[in-house]
Amino acid sequence: MKKLIFLLMLPLFAIGQEQAVLEPTTLIDVPTAGMLIRGSYQMQLRAYAEGGLLSAIDVGISNRFMIGISYGGTNVLGRGKIDWNPQPGVHIRYRLWEEQLTMPALVLGFHSQGYGAYIDSTNRYLVKSMGLFAVGSKNFNLLGNLGLHGGLNFSFERGDGDKDINFFIGVDKNINPELALIAEYNFAINDTDHRAIGSGEGYLNAGVRWTFAGKLEIDFLLRNILKNKNEFEEISREIKITYAEIF
Repeated sequence: MKKLIFLLMLPLFAIGQEQAVLEPTTLIDVPTAGMLIRGSYQMQLRAYAEGGLLSAIDVGISNRFMIGISYGGTNVLGRGKIDWNPQPGVHIRYRLWEEQLTMPALVLGFHSQGYGAYIDSTNRYLVKSMGLFAVGSKNFNLLGNLGLHGGLNFSFERGDGDKDINFFIGVDKNINPELALIAEYNFAINDTDHRAIGSGEGYLNAGVRWTFAGKLEIDFLLRNILKNKNEFEEISREIKITYAEIF
């Protein structure tokens, strides 16, 4: 059943008649206050280290409420046995208020999907899922759009003994209508104690986002630039594809 869910979510290039404009709901790992409009959906496919693939689909139920599901595993690409994630990830978010001149948009949500391989011994992903989160986003016109994002989260992946509330920040800056630079910093306060993987530097990720016709994005990413892992110190080169459309 898990494999069927994963395969059904792989098609990313469906042809639609109406143009859907992508409002980014995430930077790289951390969320923004972006939302899908009512009656729209987005599909993502993400390739990561150790032959990993993660697929996801989100649906805009209203202009303020969206839901989604994700599934994947490591060693999907390459040889040998595939190590599927133990369960699908669930994504729910609600926008409390819209962005105004002096106020950022604010979103509350829940996301159970972490990133990287799943570690059975501590019941967590290499990068913990957000769990419950709150995030604000504010956009500025500065030689193109400049988006600033920040929030906090409480992950339910606590098998390593670290139960702290965490914080994150991020930025996206348009170079032209197609290209944007994206960067984020996850403080990873909830990944430093007991049997945690993080070594205390936090997760710094950055990349380039290439958008086509407002509905297709390709992200070229560098993750864990500060090498914030006790056992897995390499910087990870990854790619993420996002396609959005209206029903």
